[in-house]
Amino acid sequence: MTTVADRYRRLAADVSRTIEQVPPDRWSSPSPCEGWTALDVTRHLVEVHGLFLGLVGRTLDPAPSVEEDVRAAWRAARDQLQADLDDPARAGEEFDGFFGRTSLGAAVGRFVCFDLLIHRWDLARAAGLDDRLDPGEVAHLWEAAAGFGDTIRTEGVCGPAIEPPPDADEQTRLLCFLGRRA
Repeated sequence: MTTVADRYRRLAADVSRTIEQVPPDRWSSPSPCEGWTALDVTRHLVEVHGLFLGLVGRTLDPAPSVEEDVRAAWRAARDQLQADLDDPARAGEEFDGFFGRTSLGAAVGRFVCFDLLIHRWDLARAAGLDDRLDPGEVAHLWEAAAGFGDTIRTEGVCGPAIEPPPDADEQTRLLCFLGRRA
């Protein structure tokens, strides 16, 4: 069984590879997230890391802003959260969340990993890069999306589902369910 720290490490590495491949002229390209550019998607990912650390009373360490150095900002947030996940005491710190009492590690596994997967796709799409998702992770996304219930359609989370083409593969069906045009 893969631990949350291992899964996060693998998914964050996928995001890192995508961020490293974004050409300089594509950071302002529109993403599948309405009103967001590729840079906005990356800013969101960095901010989510700070948000989840904040749930257990921590903040992101000082680092360049996304505007100053997008890659350095991402690496700093990624490395800090990974260090917390690698420390069982920190990963096990509990808080009262939207779905009840949980730990940092469990919340990262449920929410942050979801964000890493879908927003890596958004970023790749905006930058014209390979946007294929690991088929095993597509299954995880389906499970996570089902677990969110109606909150998946909350403003700022996912838009209304889109009817997938009749011959759509599993990734396309999932993306359509999440309100994205694949």
